[in-house]
Amino acid sequence: MLPTNRNRPQQRPASARSWSFISDMDFSDPKRKPRYLSKILMVALLTAMCVVMLTQPPCHRRTPSLFSIHEPGVTHVLVTGGAGYIGSHAALRLLKDSFRVTIVDNLSRGNMGAIKVLQNLFPEPGRLQFIHADLGDPKAVNRIFAENAFDAVMHFAAVAYVGESTLEPLRYYHNITSNTLVVLEAMAAHNVRTLIYSSTCATYGEPEKMPITEETPQFPINPYGKAKKMAEDIILDFSKSMKADMAVMILRYFNVIGSDPEGKLGEAPRPELREHGRISGACFDAALGIIPGLKVKGTDYETPDGTCVRDYIDVTDLVDAHVKALNRAERGKVGIYNVGTGKGRSVKEFVEACKKATGVDIKVDYFPRRPGDYAEVYSDPAKINSELNWTAQHTNLLESLKVAWTWQKKHRSGYGPPQAMVL
Repeated sequence: MLPTNRNRPQQRPASARSWSFISDMDFSDPKRKPRYLSKILMVALLTAMCVVMLTQPPCHRRTPSLFSIHEPGVTHVLVTGGAGYIGSHAALRLLKDSFRVTIVDNLSRGNMGAIKVLQNLFPEPGRLQFIHADLGDPKAVNRIFAENAFDAVMHFAAVAYVGESTLEPLRYYHNITSNTLVVLEAMAAHNVRTLIYSSTCATYGEPEKMPITEETPQFPINPYGKAKKMAEDIILDFSKSMKADMAVMILRYFNVIGSDPEGKLGEAPRPELREHGRISGACFDAALGIIPGLKVKGTDYETPDGTCVRDYIDVTDLVDAHVKALNRAERGKVGIYNVGTGKGRSVKEFVEACKKATGVDIKVDYFPRRPGDYAEVYSDPAKINSELNWTAQHTNLLESLKVAWTWQKKHRSGYGPPQAMVL
């Protein structure tokens, strides 16, 4: 306790006090007093600085994130749209192959549940990070590139429904074409030179000759295909302007089906988008009783049974093609490949296979053609077979649907808690 004035000792004579002070401190030279005080102030200042530095929160003294540095032997891949159906399966494969992965997704079409599955599978530091952001925001995208050391970009993020694109064409041009431009600008600004672009067979439109090769003229007939072709053209022009440095792979794939064979991931479109979604999703919804039946649009096409013919590629094979493309990408070169099985199946064939896979006699109703659809599309995969040593392995339509159905039965509410199903 500090002393009080009540017990203050009796003061000594002034003369004695004065003599003692002078003899102890020796301030007979008036110039020495300022120097002495300045030393005290300097010591106090240094002490305060040390205290501040030692008491700062750890966040101010943290080491750089593993995602912000280029580490020898580690390839850091930015996966745009990595919360979506195809993007999440691609991220899973990359992580299994020891790539470092950053997923950027605005979750407008993707699922946070898929991200959580991946985070639980790969919790180690420096393996996976998720960034919630919109590619339509150039400042946000530039900041993401500035804060992370990317080696390559797999660009999946896109709205991708043909029917919806005819209803909302401007949205598709913004989301696909404009956002791709934003990504390319960020790549150029931050010296990221490898791009694997997720394109589509819709860029070909309705060719006069089958099967489709990479040399088939591109005349898209719907806004989805047109927006993708515009994005391709921008990428090709961009690569030419930086030809010595860019490694570009453009993969034009066909109708995607299936899911992860180990049952970790699946397809879970938002309820409001089911009407525009893939035929496999509609079949499963009908089998689950979510919708009363399946709507097949178009029975008067010039095909063997009157319904559309498509090339159905399993998502596991599609992801394998992306990884092979990444591993074979070379600076100064552009690769363009069709990714398909090379075999066309009609919608009626698909529906019959889905009935067998689910064990449900799905009700089917037939309607007029959907705007923007084309009669027959299937690929010639010879180029990707020879140049990337890739061949589709999961070509049994029934088996791919069985694998996908296994996941769907356990995930009636998408990535919500698994639910039992009673048929």
